[in-house]
Amino acid sequence: MCSGEGRSVGLSAPRLTVQGSGLRRSTGSLIEACSRLARIPTASFRKPQLPQLRRWLAPLLALLALLGLTTPAAAWWEYGHQTVAEIAMSQVQPLTRADILALLKQDKKLETPTCPAHTIEQASVWPDCIKTLGDRFSYVFAWHFQDVETCKPFDTKSACANGACVSAQIARAQRMLADRKLPARDRLTALALLVHFVGDLHQPLHAVEHDNDQGGNKVKASYGAVTGTNLHSIWDGLLADRAISTAPPGPKGILSEISSEQRKALAAGTIEDWGRESWEIAKTDVYGPVEKDICAPTPKTPVVMDEATIEKEVPVLRLQIAKGGLRLARLLDEALDGDHPEVAHPPKPPKVIPVVAPTTPAS
Repeated sequence: MCSGEGRSVGLSAPRLTVQGSGLRRSTGSLIEACSRLARIPTASFRKPQLPQLRRWLAPLLALLALLGLTTPAAAWWEYGHQTVAEIAMSQVQPLTRADILALLKQDKKLETPTCPAHTIEQASVWPDCIKTLGDRFSYVFAWHFQDVETCKPFDTKSACANGACVSAQIARAQRMLADRKLPARDRLTALALLVHFVGDLHQPLHAVEHDNDQGGNKVKASYGAVTGTNLHSIWDGLLADRAISTAPPGPKGILSEISSEQRKALAAGTIEDWGRESWEIAKTDVYGPVEKDICAPTPKTPVVMDEATIEKEVPVLRLQIAKGGLRLARLLDEALDGDHPEVAHPPKPPKVIPVVAPTTPAS
């Protein structure tokens, strides 16, 4: 979820798959490549265990050299976006799922061969991938976030001027997806943007800004044993990777912790409600635990996210991912299999109720 003017722009990189664990992990950035280190408790790095640390660092550095990565801005939270998308696909109605799969089969119409969208997982990261295509899609960069000041009353008017924010673009993408009169290319683009932006909105630092910190990108930070990063990158990559990988892992594991009734409650609300919620979480659960005064100027020294803080944040981020998936499923159903409030769906064929002629009793 690193994107936008003045923010890290998330260039795509090769992805590796970790076999045996059943979990996919993107290795598109320095931050994400460090994820294996991040899941080692900080207490593990005592002096007698320095050889163990070196064993972790050696393959990590080799991996970075292989991928040619030098900065945390080289990628982002692929694992988070894909998990949100997979949760949504597991919850949508059958007709919605069929429509989505039919659209995805037409991904060649996007004419972005280096950024495929043939599966829902690929579509979920397509809006980040197209940042590599230069001016063609540069207009999308500012749509991934909304800079609502943390220390003023919640107000999206200035942050969403001319519709250039994530909340406004979620609504626009849903309307376009629902409009079956549009060409398949436009509707598939809308699908990819909708899936991605709902994920973005549920990463709290995509819903806030304070002291021009670009959603935490300018807040220097350390994460356990990992130094030289920033608060936004931690929530985009390191913490997301750990949260999703925590048992029970993956989309099914995250959903297994939420009852059917809870799922219905979490899916409720409006896009603005969800933006306000992320804004609140950014204050209480992102800035709050690492800054004494969240309304003070951006700290000049790195903030510290220690192991105790990380463990408290893992369930917060797992719940955000669940909310994103459940709410995305609702928006997809409204667009493709329900009654979208702003776009008329083609009338569904009436149900035919067979009429059974009355029988005449035998004389």
